[in-house]
Amino acid sequence: MGAPGRDASQLMLVREAALPAITLAFTTVLSRFDDVLFDRAATAGASQLLFLDGMRELRRRRQEISDGFSAHLQRSWTAFESGAPLSAEATLSGHRDDGLSLVGEHELESRLAVRQFAMLLLRDFKSVLGRLDLRLGWIGGGLELDADTNPISPEQLGVAIHEAFAGCELAPEVRLVLIKLCERDLHAPIGKIYEKIDDHLAKAGVLPNVSAPRRAAPQRAPSPPPQGMLEDLVEQRHPPGADGADGSQGAPAWAQRFTDRWAQQRGNLQGHPGEVDGGHGGAGGEQGMLLDALHELLRQTRHVREDATSAAQVAVGQQRPLSQREMMSVLSLLQATPSATLRAAIGEDGESLAQRLKSEVLSNATQLGVDPSQARLDPQDEDAIDLVGMLFDVMLDERELEGRSRELIGRLVVPFVKVAMLDRRMFVQKTHPARKLLNSLAEACEGNNGESQAERVLMGKVEEIIERLVAEFNENLAIFLTLEEEFRDFLAQHRRRIEIAERRAAETQRGQEKLEMARARASAELDRRIADATLPQAIAEFLRQPWQHHLTLALLREGEEGASVAEALTLADGLLDEVAEARRKIVGKPWLQAWQPALGRVFASVGVHGDGAARAVDALHDTLQSIAESRPELERALPELPQVVLPVPPASDTASVEVTASVEDDNFDNADADRFRRMEIGIWLDFIDKDGKAQAGKLSWISPISQRLLFVNRRGVRFCVASPEELAVMVRLGRLRPHVDDGAFDSAMQGVIDRLDPRGSTTVH
Repeated sequence: MGAPGRDASQLMLVREAALPAITLAFTTVLSRFDDVLFDRAATAGASQLLFLDGMRELRRRRQEISDGFSAHLQRSWTAFESGAPLSAEATLSGHRDDGLSLVGEHELESRLAVRQFAMLLLRDFKSVLGRLDLRLGWIGGGLELDADTNPISPEQLGVAIHEAFAGCELAPEVRLVLIKLCERDLHAPIGKIYEKIDDHLAKAGVLPNVSAPRRAAPQRAPSPPPQGMLEDLVEQRHPPGADGADGSQGAPAWAQRFTDRWAQQRGNLQGHPGEVDGGHGGAGGEQGMLLDALHELLRQTRHVREDATSAAQVAVGQQRPLSQREMMSVLSLLQATPSATLRAAIGEDGESLAQRLKSEVLSNATQLGVDPSQARLDPQDEDAIDLVGMLFDVMLDERELEGRSRELIGRLVVPFVKVAMLDRRMFVQKTHPARKLLNSLAEACEGNNGESQAERVLMGKVEEIIERLVAEFNENLAIFLTLEEEFRDFLAQHRRRIEIAERRAAETQRGQEKLEMARARASAELDRRIADATLPQAIAEFLRQPWQHHLTLALLREGEEGASVAEALTLADGLLDEVAEARRKIVGKPWLQAWQPALGRVFASVGVHGDGAARAVDALHDTLQSIAESRPELERALPELPQVVLPVPPASDTASVEVTASVEDDNFDNADADRFRRMEIGIWLDFIDKDGKAQAGKLSWISPISQRLLFVNRRGVRFCVASPEELAVMVRLGRLRPHVDDGAFDSAMQGVIDRLDPRGSTTVH
């Protein structure tokens, strides 16, 4: 086919094939939902009545729900046919009438649920949707469609589902169940509809050779990768510390850097990739080579790290190494009842956990009838203690773990030494359940001071998981898999709450910016009219208080072009014209008669109604009359008005980053500012405070009003709002850098390698 052009006949055929079929699929599954709710009620316990009420509401408003679903699809298709496709995300987010209102938590949960519905269908029907984007765009006149703008995409279906149930009186948990049922029951029929439409278009000759999908990101178009000082910014869609979901068994990022460096220094290692286990768990190939290199590095650096009294420096003589069984027994004793000195070492920044742990192992061997003076550690066991000890040293030093969080993470040291002795692959296998559990627990603890109920619940779950691990872990590694799966499920729910907090932060920021804009505009309009004017007291007070407040609210509710805004501006100009006429001694005029309705609305906006508003208008009238007649004694002050204060900006979180540097042409790189303008939502950066401590922040929202960027912390709480220029200044001052985090375990291992081999350090931190 040639160049794309609008094909009205195909548009009509696809519309007739798609919209009724999708609506029928929705109506069909909807008809079964009341029965499902009835069944749920039987097992819902205290929520039984909510499900029964939901069942009745569904039966009563079934047609209305179906019509609401269909209406959105019709709007979406009509917008597509007109050449201006509807954005599903913009429609779902919506602009509220009251710019200061925040979306309720239940509304946010509903939006998140339909987004999850869309994500599932986008994933499962990626190929056919990619072809439909191209083919529908072609018959629509060369439009570039993606998941957000395709009129029948899963995202549009998600919005249609949200709209369908929006008017129903349903308990939040019932509404979420209904959306999940849509996710389950619409999956197959919608997929068949997509295939049918795609097949029809292909047979009609619309891009018949299209096969590879070309899908854009659902939320934002991908931005060019940043260069320069921020060239290694990468897209990170998950919170720091979370493992990827690709199931890769490969070595972590630090391992490649380490092995490359080690291979250059120790060329002979490249010829020995085989397995060297010594009875402590196997790892062959590249992982085996990496483990051998780690052991060699530990051996070479031991004399630097240890003093003459350490366990490794005691003359071996006739000493025998502790057997693995003896080691496990001693470690189990320490796991169940850690000594006071070991607990103290966990709480201190200076003492080496590895050294303390080795001393504790040898001294506690007496409980097994072993004479410490006649025993020593096996070299590979000592390496395991060294690696785990240094791993936790780095983690406790470099991560935001304080108080209870530090204590809980520290309790994992002994269990992880046991894991290292049983299965050395933990150090090199990214999907090892022990390291995945550690990553999740560290993520939950980092920066968690128990300030909110959600944080306290999360810490309670962390404590429960660690208590179970300490109590139940003997030598069966399966417990790590069990606890990791349980905690991962719990974290998924917690992250859902974080997502809601993020959206609330964005809503708050948007409302605040609209408020700031409205205030600035109202103030500018006031200054433009009375800045250099000398006005009677009543007139000046009216303009500076009720009128300015009324104008600000009108701007918030209706925007710059709203009818109430125009009326308020006209009122101010008319009032000033009447002051000018009064000063020209025009006598006998019925002052303010034409402005009575508008004046009434201004006073009503500040809570003055009826007789109170009439007295206030009379005061303005008498003031104008006194000017016209040159009788100052007739002038009257406005009656006392209620104190009306516009909402104040939200209080900054205690962890907020202060952006205080001035933005001048010579103190930032314009190229950096441009990169921040193109930065994609979801990217994490490290913000550095004056003490050099880093806090990770996720770009959560970009203001369409001011172009400022909103960053949230791991709890979803706003902690930095800055312009691209201010962020570029922070880069220049060394207070901002790309966030690199492969998870707590890998980040700590990179720190271990850098401490062992500082000359070859490549750490990005």
